[in-house]
Amino acid sequence: MTGYLTTHVLDTARGVPAEGIKISLYRVSGNSHRKIADAVTNADGRTDAPILPEGKFKTGNYELIFHCGDYLRDTGQSDGEIQFLSDVPIRFGMAEESHYHVPLLLSPFGYSTYRGS
Repeated sequence: MTGYLTTHVLDTARGVPAEGIKISLYRVSGNSHRKIADAVTNADGRTDAPILPEGKFKTGNYELIFHCGDYLRDTGQSDGEIQFLSDVPIRFGMAEESHYHVPLLLSPFGYSTYRGS
């Protein structure tokens, strides 16, 4: 089986998928970050394709950065120039070639994640 990575964002404060959030994926090695991909969530809060598809997958350490500031502002959940959450980084490792799913559960003042299926 070849590995791949998927993600999605749920707005837990409003109880809906979070549409229009830009997500950046980086490969992390020590202090080095190399951007691999950018994607935007669709109406279902998911990316249209795996953010790291089969064929490009490699085991290692990664970081997803969810650029959620504009979404929170546009949905009326945050205002002002300085937001409590504007970018949410999630650093994780993928040690085997399989399907990894790393979702973000988002609210204006907190978030959580887990390894999904």
